Amino acid sequence: MTDRNVQDIADKLLAEGFQRNGPVADALSDPIADTPMLVTLDQLRPYDLNPRVTRNPLYDEIKASIRERGLDAPPAVTRRPGEVHYIIRNGGNTRLAILRELWAETKEGRFFRIPCLFRPWPTRGEIIALTGHLAENELHGGLTFIERALGVEKVRELYEKEGDGKPLSQAELARRLAADGYPVQQSHISRMQDAVLYLLPAIPTVLYGGLGRHQVERLAVLRKAGERVWGHRALGRHLVVDFAALFRDVLTTFDAQPGEFSPERVRDELVGQMAQLLETDYDTLALEIDGLESRPRALMSEPRRPTAAPPSTVPPATPPQGSPTPAPVDAHATRAETQTPSEPPQPPSARMGQGEDNTSARDSEQESTPDRLQGHIVSPASTTERLQSIQKLVADHTGEPLSDFANNVLRAIPVQAGGLYPISDVWYIEPGLDTPERLRVHIAQFAREIAEEADLASHMVPIEDGIGFACDEDTPTPGTFAHAVLSLLRALSAGYGMSTRSAGSDYLALADDLAPLLQGSRRNGPSWTRLSDNGLVKLFRLLRLARRLVDLEAVANGSPNS
Repeated sequence: MTDRNVQDIADKLLAEGFQRNGPVADALSDPIADTPMLVTLDQLRPYDLNPRVTRNPLYDEIKASIRERGLDAPPAVTRRPGEVHYIIRNGGNTRLAILRELWAETKEGRFFRIPCLFRPWPTRGEIIALTGHLAENELHGGLTFIERALGVEKVRELYEKEGDGKPLSQAELARRLAADGYPVQQSHISRMQDAVLYLLPAIPTVLYGGLGRHQVERLAVLRKAGERVWGHRALGRHLVVDFAALFRDVLTTFDAQPGEFSPERVRDELVGQMAQLLETDYDTLALEIDGLESRPRALMSEPRRPTAAPPSTVPPATPPQGSPTPAPVDAHATRAETQTPSEPPQPPSARMGQGEDNTSARDSEQESTPDRLQGHIVSPASTTERLQSIQKLVADHTGEPLSDFANNVLRAIPVQAGGLYPISDVWYIEPGLDTPERLRVHIAQFAREIAEEADLASHMVPIEDGIGFACDEDTPTPGTFAHAVLSLLRALSAGYGMSTRSAGSDYLALADDLAPLLQGSRRNGPSWTRLSDNGLVKLFRLLRLARRLVDLEAVANGSPNS
């Protein structure tokens, strides 16, 4: 082995090591899974879209607990792509503010370095973060009504941005909020919109001071009632102010301390100024507004009507644009007042009413709205304004959609039929009806009313199992029509759970009788009386309920239908 030169060895020892040729990252990328990490106050920022803008009512208690015990529940943090600082992910902005105060007061390291759980920024990050903060704030100290309202409005904007700017209805907004973990009833969303649009510009101090939902509802009802009375009495007059400005001006004078706010005083001042501007007696206006306030879910009715409304759910005609006489509007139209307008209804391709020929169906596009609605009524279902108001009130309270013939007639299954259980929508099944026991009661009643057309109603026997009714085995069947009706009802009841052989030869005859029974016939032979339109609608409803009954019992037995 040759001797190495000392200088060569020294040169090798002093030679530079390996160098990195690729780019050098300024910072490490964020973890792709939930990861515990230590974050300092300098690295952490509050969530900029935090719905809470007022001081947490539990602030002092939380601060005392953190000072004594430390941070028992560190907040989850995240970071938007490309951002430098971490942000609070879903609740914890109050704790962050308290930690900053305690660090400034004590300079203790336990308040400066925070062990947190880092969660990656999701695809729908802004929506998930905002709904998470809304839900978390509800659990810890709660939000004021206006803070929730503004938060929900911001979520609406994010949803619409996510959907290419397409406006969201209240029902769709409620559905999406529930899917993202922050359920809000549709009726509450309506009140939130009222608060943001009409109350917040006038009484921000009162609202941020904690004005509750019930008081907001009272003001919303007062505004709508006053607006109806104003519109009725100001018709044809040239007034120096409109109702929106009047209501805002009146409300602004009461934006003082929250504890001093009184909806009754607002009402008294509003009625007084309305009476002065309209040159009307104060007591008269007060009575009219009180009448509308006592029916808060029927505010679409005019304060005074020249004639009594007919006992039909069909709304009166809407006058042409520019007409000097306002037309009364159906009470149920309030449901669509704050929602996104739907597409114009298309004219139906066929009519269910008796005596209509093909020509009237083809000309339906030229018909006025009342005529088109009237063409879908087989037999009027009587109702009252009070009953409609109660149904609307219950629907808004539960958040369930209200099945309303006048609103659904041109876009759902447009059929109406009277009877013990009036039908306004063949397909819709109310939540209170959606049990096997209730379904059987309705099915049996529809079978009885169908059989009544053939004078066989007394031979329909309600039962507590099966489809809900059975036919007498010894039922006389005089006449071809009566025999066909009986065969059909017997087939429906027997085919539910029993052998179809039990009805004997009726099933063979039914094959010949079914088409004439449902459609009518031109063939030579016995004079046929087909099932009336009223009976046909009830048969459709009976079949819909029977199908639902089968589905419910299949699920209960562990074998849901496909």
